[in-house]
Amino acid sequence: MNTMPSNENLAISIVQNDIKGEIFECAEGLSFWGGVNPKTGCIIDIHHPNHGYCLANKFVLMPSSRGSCSGSGVLLQLAQNGLAPAAIIFNEMEEILTLGAIVADQLFDKKIAILRVSKKLYFDLAMADKAEIFENTLMFGSKIIRLRELNIDTLQLNSKDRSILKGNHGVAQQLAMETICKMATIQNAKELIDVTKGHIDGCILAHDANLIFAEKMYELGASISIPTTINAISINRTNWQSQGIEPEFGNRASRLADAYVKMGAHPTYTCAPYLLEDKPKKHEVIGWSESNAVIYANSILGAKTQKHPDYFDLFVAITGRAPKAGVYLTEERIPTYEISIDLPSKFDDSIWPMVGWLIGKFSPNKIPLVTGLEKTSLTPDDLKALCAAFGTTSAAPMLYINGHTPVNKLSNIQKMDKFKITCEHLATLWKDFNTADLNVDLVAIGSPHASLSECRNFVKFFDGKSCSPNVKTIITLGRDVLSKVKEEGLLEELKGAGIQVISDICWCSITEPIIPYNASVIMTNSGKYAHYANGLTGRKTRFGSLEDCAKTAQSGLAKSDLPYWLVN
Repeated sequence: MNTMPSNENLAISIVQNDIKGEIFECAEGLSFWGGVNPKTGCIIDIHHPNHGYCLANKFVLMPSSRGSCSGSGVLLQLAQNGLAPAAIIFNEMEEILTLGAIVADQLFDKKIAILRVSKKLYFDLAMADKAEIFENTLMFGSKIIRLRELNIDTLQLNSKDRSILKGNHGVAQQLAMETICKMATIQNAKELIDVTKGHIDGCILAHDANLIFAEKMYELGASISIPTTINAISINRTNWQSQGIEPEFGNRASRLADAYVKMGAHPTYTCAPYLLEDKPKKHEVIGWSESNAVIYANSILGAKTQKHPDYFDLFVAITGRAPKAGVYLTEERIPTYEISIDLPSKFDDSIWPMVGWLIGKFSPNKIPLVTGLEKTSLTPDDLKALCAAFGTTSAAPMLYINGHTPVNKLSNIQKMDKFKITCEHLATLWKDFNTADLNVDLVAIGSPHASLSECRNFVKFFDGKSCSPNVKTIITLGRDVLSKVKEEGLLEELKGAGIQVISDICWCSITEPIIPYNASVIMTNSGKYAHYANGLTGRKTRFGSLEDCAKTAQSGLAKSDLPYWLVN
């Protein structure tokens, strides 16, 4: 992770605002998506050490953010609600919340001061009670620090970049290029790079900000210039009226999806674009958002993309350009920290989301080298689950799984700091994921979207049996996978077992009434959803393998004991 230069009093102002407030230090990075309630400004991530604290109007200190690309939208909504932090101060490279603040400022005149400071200055701020920013000066305690401003003039642009920046291609394109240049400067990029594909993440109607932004960009004349897919949305686009969705919500969610389609994106509506036929190739330079998709593309497909924040993904899709920085550069894709996995002799598929979650936990801001899995056969589903869970706890855009990530062999493994994940770590996490009552009301499969093979396996685990009438069981998947499920006759088998299959939406966007109002416990095989579900839905979770989920769907009861392979 890129840190500040050695100047101990260096502070860079990225978004300027004259403001004062109390200082609040986050003990660790935080994903605003699923981590902060935009209606209150309080931390709702139950796994975060500052759970319950309110960030509204505070000077928030945070090394960097982590997790979902959608944090930028949450910050914009907080700004719209008057509940955003007064300032957010980082001491490492950070892009997601920074982008949210830039958009809030440029498009909506909602200001959240964003600073990046040296580690020494960050430490000094953490010791103070209050701070003030006035006329580009940071003041706290007895310190008065002059803030440096961003300077995009050093960025090397081609003739078309400069033409767009001058406004010759329209207001929306100009805004997109201005923001790209700011982010490039923040990332210490010297130039921009062409990208071949885009993926839009900010299309969930989790709050008004996403709709306001998309329709604003369309009104300004935004037009997507490269093949671009759309993430899962908040409704089943063609069938939401029959699912009990409130018309006002359904219509607004449709407007949000339509805005991106009208701008030129393909209505794929999946959070797993790597399952599409036209997935990126090895070494292909793309411009994706959605944390799990980014991590899978970099780590498993061998493509190259930064973890672009929501809204920035549209700017990249409009221009076909991105800052040539971070993991677009070969030298930045090299891991600097080794995490070895001490695998038990036997295990089931629930191990992979737990392994991914723990890797991210112990490597929150570095690309890790994962060893110990070289002789293990991991399926694409295993890797999908691992990457998605990793993305909930780490800010890194990729991980290097030795023997599975398609890049050149490393030569400096012996020089890295090392950490070992043991069965004890796995057992502790399993218990943390399983604090709810054993009586399960809802089984949730498809976070990220289920693959064809997951649908096949889920049916097999039912072996002709059906879901308990007391348990609602839902699989979410993309349209492309759904068509294959239909072709194989799997859809009728799933429905025959009492399993509901829904396309277009995923669990990060599902609320009532699809989640029953009286449901209190959700069972899932997803480490990502086990992490986010409480904050997003208010429900408690049980976690287990795909087979565990199938058995729970049939009986209504989750297992109380540790998995057999974690019992000493």
